[in-house]
Amino acid sequence: MRSILRNLNFSGQLWKSLARDGESEEGNVGLTNHTVEPTTTTLAQMSTSAHRKGPFRVGDLAQLTDPKGKLHTVTLTPGKVFHTHRGGVDHDAIIGLESGSVIYMGNGAAYLVLRPLLDDFVLSMPRGATPVYPKDAARIVGLMNLHPGDRIAEAGVGSGALTCSLLKAIGSNGQLFSYERREEFAKVAETNVITWFGAHPHSWTLKLGDFALDLEERDLDAVVLDMLAPWECLEKVANAVSPGGVMIGYVATTTQLSKFVESIRVTGQWTEPRAEESLLRTWHLDGLSVRPDHRMNGHTGFLVSSRRLAPGAQLPPRRRRPAPGAYGEDYTGPGAERAAAPANNGEQLQ
Repeated sequence: MRSILRNLNFSGQLWKSLARDGESEEGNVGLTNHTVEPTTTTLAQMSTSAHRKGPFRVGDLAQLTDPKGKLHTVTLTPGKVFHTHRGGVDHDAIIGLESGSVIYMGNGAAYLVLRPLLDDFVLSMPRGATPVYPKDAARIVGLMNLHPGDRIAEAGVGSGALTCSLLKAIGSNGQLFSYERREEFAKVAETNVITWFGAHPHSWTLKLGDFALDLEERDLDAVVLDMLAPWECLEKVANAVSPGGVMIGYVATTTQLSKFVESIRVTGQWTEPRAEESLLRTWHLDGLSVRPDHRMNGHTGFLVSSRRLAPGAQLPPRRRRPAPGAYGEDYTGPGAERAAAPANNGEQLQ
């Protein structure tokens, strides 16, 4: 295990993100070998930088909303210019304004300037892996029942979107251990987390490694598994999570969902798993024209939740019969032999 080297240029990452939309910031030419050593600090101290009130200051995040509603997030730097096809916006013109101001360009185009919400930042952040979207991140935080001071772990850091939500939930006295196998993803995620909070949180430990092999923490309150094969981690997670602790799996397909749930049941160490997905639909509001928008945020992933049983505890047998054919001859998944054997009461075992 080794810590992540902080060798990304923040401006380069931001430029790369904006360039996909044909826009850039003056003076930013992509990734460099410049070494950045952010200051580690507490979330309470960081609240005065990334989320503070009052006029915009140097180093603050500013969200520019164009006339079409498109969001652009920049880090305010003296002398820099945010370029769009409509012209340039000087950072110096934003510094000193209150959040919620409107800035006008020479051609008359207007931009609304606000401090970004985490939801907005996630949707515009530079990406390594696909981020966990806000609708799922909020539900994960709720299912994990997080409190300030909790000790938790995540497998797969992605682009750092869920990491930001988890860090906010556990506060300065908590501890988050994030494991990522791919160094390029870990670097992007670390840069995004530092950009959002203004520094590297002291409550966050980012590790390069395989969660199924390298997880070494104990007495955790909750774990979230955002990975292709979360069933490979069940033994490690069972040893790491305290009795009653929560495990959340985030999977994309029904085949992953089925294998993960059945694997949980086979271990006998977890409560009956529960699966769900979140669908988000916005509405068009224009006078008397009030209707659902034509587009919606549909399926992004399934959330599977379960809780750790006490050592030696046996879950009471399920009283609900499985669907006909659920564990028939064609089923070859986890626990196939045991599931197919009839119990004394004529029900199939789970």
